[in-house]
Amino acid sequence: MLHELKKTLSLSAALLLTFTGCGSEPAPGIAIRNVTVIDAAHGMRARQTVIFDGDSITYAGPASGAPKARESIDANGKYLIPGLWDFHVHLTYDDRFTAIMPDSFLRYGITSVRDTGGLLPELLPVVEDMRSKDVPAPRVYFSGPLLDGEYVVYDGAAAPEIGTQNRTAEQATQNVAMLKEAGASFIKIYEMVSPEVFDALVAAAEEHRLPIAAHVPLALTASSAGPSVDTMEHLRNVELDCAANWTELHETRKELLKNKDGISGYALRSALHGLQRLPAITALDEQRCDYVLSTLTDTIQVPTAGLNTILLNPMFERDDWQEALSHMPDVVREEWAELPRWLPADKADRDTTFARFTMRMIGRMNATGVPIAAGTDTPIAHAIPGYSLLNELEILVQSGLAPLQALEAATVTPARFFSLQDTMGTISTGMRADLVLLDANPLDDINNLRRIAMVIAQGAVVLN
Repeated sequence: MLHELKKTLSLSAALLLTFTGCGSEPAPGIAIRNVTVIDAAHGMRARQTVIFDGDSITYAGPASGAPKARESIDANGKYLIPGLWDFHVHLTYDDRFTAIMPDSFLRYGITSVRDTGGLLPELLPVVEDMRSKDVPAPRVYFSGPLLDGEYVVYDGAAAPEIGTQNRTAEQATQNVAMLKEAGASFIKIYEMVSPEVFDALVAAAEEHRLPIAAHVPLALTASSAGPSVDTMEHLRNVELDCAANWTELHETRKELLKNKDGISGYALRSALHGLQRLPAITALDEQRCDYVLSTLTDTIQVPTAGLNTILLNPMFERDDWQEALSHMPDVVREEWAELPRWLPADKADRDTTFARFTMRMIGRMNATGVPIAAGTDTPIAHAIPGYSLLNELEILVQSGLAPLQALEAATVTPARFFSLQDTMGTISTGMRADLVLLDANPLDDINNLRRIAMVIAQGAVVLN
């Protein structure tokens, strides 16, 4: 467990850590000296010293002018980045993972997470525990339940219960007020809401000063709903809006949403995506897509690329998968040791149309100036907490982001969603002490993020 590792330094780390002895009285804090600092705001800075005291960086600048500190780490040849975010997690979706998630995130340098859907009775005790000072844990921000429509996709029947009904605008307004009172950090709008309920949720969130995450509601389009929210998840429904026949597809969708057969929200949502996603991708119109993306330049996209491209980039076929899986609970290791039943063993039988669309769209959005943030949907679809975020960043780079832009997607952009960019996401004096020390340069190869020497979360040193 990482909180146990905190108490006993490993041999390699012990060699790094020295005490400042003679001379003038040292200032409080721990200094990381002679390190190369990398963040998305300032790029790469060599021969730096960063001093942190508790949960605050008290000095970040040239090593030659740094003050003394109580303790000092010689980090010559190493690289220091801000702690990473996983911007789309579900802490209570699968209770086999809930207890191990904080340690698993920290193991891979994730020092902040955004929980994007869980019922408050299950979620609030987890948040309270993570925010306690008893053991190290990532900072946690949460939305509460998915705010769905008359039909709820995640209703506890076909899928775990993490959604709640918003049949009317009045009910929607009341639910947002309740979430604000409960301490929610933002709200999450889901796919089955009507246009009227969507407008009510947006208005209520603005009244209560809550940021908005959203799936594009099926009754709306990406270009109509996107500008009203702060993040869009999974690139879902972007493909329909980019199709040459988008009006026809959307009229068909709105007719089917009347749900004359009264099927469940889960079945209805699944049927619509199954019916329209691939035909919409096939009918993509470049000029129409240019317009759609032009409406989203102020809306952060959280593509969950690992999830969307799982048929093209299955993480459980990576060389390091078994080692990552070894840290999971026994029941998960046994279940995930084999390829999932839904994955064709023969790669030729895997339909990668949506996966390739996702990667092209990520690159296109990035080139257009649409902001991108890194989230994984862990633990859904074999996404090991923490490990899956490093895979996500690798796919973002493969999709066209530069390594520094991928770091931005997991540091500065998530902080900006919560208006925390003045205290989180970069390495400078006065910022929070969430830091990851690496043995190799992630700008040379984004996979060097896996070469972690040390993690510092809220000023607590955690060693791998």
